[in-house]
Amino acid sequence: MRIGELAERAGTSTRTLRYYESQGLVCPRRSANGYRVYDEAELRVVHEIRALLAVGFGLDDIRPFVACLRAGNSSGDVCPDSVAVLRRKLAEVDDYLDRLGAVRHQLHDQLARAIAHREETCLRTRTRAD
Repeated sequence: MRIGELAERAGTSTRTLRYYESQGLVCPRRSANGYRVYDEAELRVVHEIRALLAVGFGLDDIRPFVACLRAGNSSGDVCPDSVAVLRRKLAEVDDYLDRLGAVRHQLHDQLARAIAHREETCLRTRTRAD
């Protein structure tokens, strides 16, 4: 298939496919007239790239998954290098969740203090008015 068809089937743009190619992630053949020609394997690669980008992976993180697919595996996440990236990414997400949890706890405490202060101020105001 040509680049336009691949772009349409993958739900992306030809510009994006050219960018993936410049990054070494997508590898078209060239026809006699110089057009890019892609096979079904490249469609699978583009789907993998897009799925990983959608969950926050960078292009450098994606390289092992593409290499795993190119090695003939049915999934890009079964090779040791891909598993290492998944482990690292999961550790990053866990760390981020821990930091978010600490921020949430701090905000919860700050809100509780603000509400208590407001109630105390209202109570003092009512007491003085009586």
